[in-house]
Amino acid sequence: MIFNFKLNKLLFLGSLGFLTIFFASFQIVSAQTMDRIERGRMKDMLKDVKNKIKDNYYDQSFHGIDLEARFKKAEERLDQVTTVGQSFAVIAQILMEFDDSHLYFLPPSTNLKVEYPWKMQMIGDRCYVMSVKPKSDAENAGLKVGDQILSVEGFRPNRKDLWKILYYYNLLSIREKLKITVLSPGSEQSREIEVKSELKKQPSVITFQSYYRLFDDFYDEENDKARFKMIGNVTVWKFPSFAVDWNQASSWIDTIKKGNAVVFDLRGNGGGYVKTLENLVGYFFDKDIHIAELKGRKKMDPQKAKSKGNQSFSGKVIVLVDSNSGSAAEIFARVIQLEKRGIVLGDTSAGAVMQSMTYPTEMGAGNTVISYAVSITNADVIMSDGKSLEHIGVIPDETILPSGNDLSNQRDPVLAKAVEMLGGKISAEEAGKLFKYYYWKKD
Repeated sequence: MIFNFKLNKLLFLGSLGFLTIFFASFQIVSAQTMDRIERGRMKDMLKDVKNKIKDNYYDQSFHGIDLEARFKKAEERLDQVTTVGQSFAVIAQILMEFDDSHLYFLPPSTNLKVEYPWKMQMIGDRCYVMSVKPKSDAENAGLKVGDQILSVEGFRPNRKDLWKILYYYNLLSIREKLKITVLSPGSEQSREIEVKSELKKQPSVITFQSYYRLFDDFYDEENDKARFKMIGNVTVWKFPSFAVDWNQASSWIDTIKKGNAVVFDLRGNGGGYVKTLENLVGYFFDKDIHIAELKGRKKMDPQKAKSKGNQSFSGKVIVLVDSNSGSAAEIFARVIQLEKRGIVLGDTSAGAVMQSMTYPTEMGAGNTVISYAVSITNADVIMSDGKSLEHIGVIPDETILPSGNDLSNQRDPVLAKAVEMLGGKISAEEAGKLFKYYYWKKD
């Protein structure tokens, strides 16, 4: 299952619901039975989270939530739980009730890593298996790419709540196995599969900084060349994250200038740095662009992009998005639409577009120190049309959805159509093999 946490002290545009897990679980800690000291520590953690939200959340009305009353109820629930893990769930639930894509709790980690040997994603209003780990229990159980996920432990995934399933089973309730109900392409009969997870000990406790690993795990080469493919005069640019050094933008643009058109593939891109977004937008326009206003507690500078002039790319542009395109990726795609610079193809994006800060915290001393964090939204992002993309997303100019059969046969009709519209030629089968992924790294 895909679940990414991106932690940094910089202003960040990143989404929770479709983040990939390079995360150490806290299963060892969470299974601990509560004693008086531990319960007091959990209450201190709850109070700290409340105070951070109270002091920093962008909406001082807290979406109409009575903050004191809500956290008081949570404190009462902490008197009733019996394990540390249940306490983490109480804290997490409070933040989930805000229905804010960038407000969430990151519980303490240990040296235990969990990996579910399959990954899923929403396509349209259906959830599909996107990848199965070779030689894993999932593969042995008959799970295949293109299978439709009807339920996970009885919960039916949908676009609004899939992130909650991912968050729960990756962080709050680590499982040795999960029951999933699937429907294979062309079949009318669903089947239930029980898939074991893989729990592995890391050599040491993983800090928050080590969560911050992104796109290198998605390509066959760990360098820029893996991102670009030429199809005639069309450059296909796979851009998996805005959480990269914005100073590299000029070299990227030099690469796409080798053609006269670009397919900018932001599918699966969960967001990243504001500075990278602003810098990159400037390379696609011959004028300065007002990207968005930021609505926070205090007056904030708007997001703007300064044109790079004759260094900019002047060719045709098509942007690809899907349900896992979030935040900075969504903003980029929407700017292209609003400024009529190009068109957007694919699936409606995640609708997870806010600006946030992550606040790491340590409690305790000596050998009993535990680290946790909370991501807090500090601004809503209002586009130049006066609208927010939160919970709405970018609606493509043309919606193209791969089917279960497309996935199982490694066809990419979205990319193929984009290349065709720009004057290139590639089949859906060829497009599906254009980028070599390896989701599953060897130990």
